Amino acid sequence: MPQHDANRDPQVVPAETPTDAASDAPAEVVLDVAADAAPDVPDAAPPDVTDDAAPDVTADAAPAVAGDGRPTRERLLTQLLGARRMRLGVTGRDRLWGWAGTVAVVLVAAFARLWELGRPAVLVFDETYYVKEGWSLASLGYEAAWPEDPNAAFEAGDVSSYLTGQAEYVVHPPIGKWMIALGMRLAGGATEPWQWRVASAVIGVLAVLLLVRIARRLFASSALGVLAGLLFAVDGEAIVHSRTGLLDQFLMFWVLVAFGCLLMDREWGRRRLAERVAHLVDAGSGVGLYGPRIGFRWWRFAAAVSLGLACGVKWSALWFVVAFGLLTVFWDLWARRTLGIRRWWEDGVLADVVPTTLIMLPTIVLAYVATWTGWFVNRMSYMRDWAAVNGHDAPGWWPGWADGAWQSGRSLWQYHRQMWDFHTSLDSEHNYAAHPLGWIVQSRPTSFFWERFSPGQGPCPADATHDCATAVTSLGNPIIWWLGAVALLVSLVLGIMLRDWRASGPLVGVAAGWLPWFLYSWPVAEFLGGVSRTIFTFYTIVFVPFLILAIVHVVASLLDLTDDDPPARRAVGWVTGAVAAVIVGVSVLFYPIWTAMPVPYDYWHSLMWLPSWI
Repeated sequence: MPQHDANRDPQVVPAETPTDAASDAPAEVVLDVAADAAPDVPDAAPPDVTDDAAPDVTADAAPAVAGDGRPTRERLLTQLLGARRMRLGVTGRDRLWGWAGTVAVVLVAAFARLWELGRPAVLVFDETYYVKEGWSLASLGYEAAWPEDPNAAFEAGDVSSYLTGQAEYVVHPPIGKWMIALGMRLAGGATEPWQWRVASAVIGVLAVLLLVRIARRLFASSALGVLAGLLFAVDGEAIVHSRTGLLDQFLMFWVLVAFGCLLMDREWGRRRLAERVAHLVDAGSGVGLYGPRIGFRWWRFAAAVSLGLACGVKWSALWFVVAFGLLTVFWDLWARRTLGIRRWWEDGVLADVVPTTLIMLPTIVLAYVATWTGWFVNRMSYMRDWAAVNGHDAPGWWPGWADGAWQSGRSLWQYHRQMWDFHTSLDSEHNYAAHPLGWIVQSRPTSFFWERFSPGQGPCPADATHDCATAVTSLGNPIIWWLGAVALLVSLVLGIMLRDWRASGPLVGVAAGWLPWFLYSWPVAEFLGGVSRTIFTFYTIVFVPFLILAIVHVVASLLDLTDDDPPARRAVGWVTGAVAAVIVGVSVLFYPIWTAMPVPYDYWHSLMWLPSWI
């Protein structure tokens, strides 16, 4: 993640700064220090977890004071960010883990996503829509219709059989298809299967890099950041989506970017708040009913742009707009409470909530509308002239010079109404439809592709003694997902009991990507008077990073609890390392059925651990 501008951030010193001086600081400055001081997490990776770090500043210790008795800026930063965060990157070992570990994990992710990317050499699952739509966007500027049964010709290299001048009705916004199109253009065309998927693969590698840096900052530990990235690099859902040209991969990416920006905003805002509160105290005014304002928040603005782009991939990103908005407001309110601002709730609403709403919501809307730029500029786009054709003229008060804007906007609105009707009434039978209740344990994965061959047919060797199978199964690593289901409950309990803010991000991310789908499934949909629409387990890719963060949060909490017991802490490190090794081993076993490698049929069948996976 980007680093702060050293000229704008207050100078931070390691936690060894003496903290035993008596304090006569104003009482309101030191209220509730424990409420937001993040528990410590290790700086080193398992199994080499040691307790050689400098002693921590405890949450209930008296604040450090300057020679004249005033609280220092560093003490306020420790209150707001936690002692472990203050030491992050100070030691050489931590910096080594921070960069060498990151590079190693990214290389693993790149190999898993890019090796034999063109296999299978056919359009799989919904690639039949998004790849061809992306290519027509790249070629014509709009999603063109295709003749009946065009896939065979497209797969053979005839990628220009689209019907020029005839737009296709599509039911998702365009930004994901534009990203697929960009990948194909940069790769030189669409005649090779790997070109259809290269954008997804690159985004998948970048997402792993992002998660390493996000987890490192969230848990204030380079080792735990590397652990999170490793789990993401080898998870099946992440690998499969990185090797197919579907939209959900790009939805996950922009949501993850938005969360990373909000995490950076949390730290930047708290640094600025600590600096300005320290200035008030040094000036003799102290902190009273209300706290200081901290200015325009560029990281929050960047998060809003990212959320707008996420909505431009799929509308399900709207749930993240709501969830992340509430999350960042909660973080702001708690920061002001931690500093002892007496009217922290009222102050937070006026200083943070209102500006957040006024900045983020319009930015999200504008970013989303901007994703439709190609639709606006190309008159051949689907329903582009609907308003003009159907006589929906601008009202009398609308300026005549802007009639075109009115008609195009009205046409886009009608298009959105049709898209909404489609998404809320989709109720077709599908063999791999899955109720969201089972998503969290991957009870019914989605089969993107499956073929069986007799010896001598297709990729099956002539001397094979059994049939062969090739499969692309959107199935997460079972160990990750089954541990993740437990970790969510444990993380929730720890977050509540210990008031551990680190649990909030992972839990909110999973909730936003998972719980809303219950509204569209039986029996909730029927109770609300709606329709139980067709939904699939592969939608879970959007919250895979947050599920992994929940697992890592549990590991971090166990290390916190054993912080004063080096043997127990080392045991946690060893167990974590052993479990990670098992997870990697399971991914090696499942990798063939995530990537369409030809394997004996019996091998494929042996990996179907649950009957519902077939």
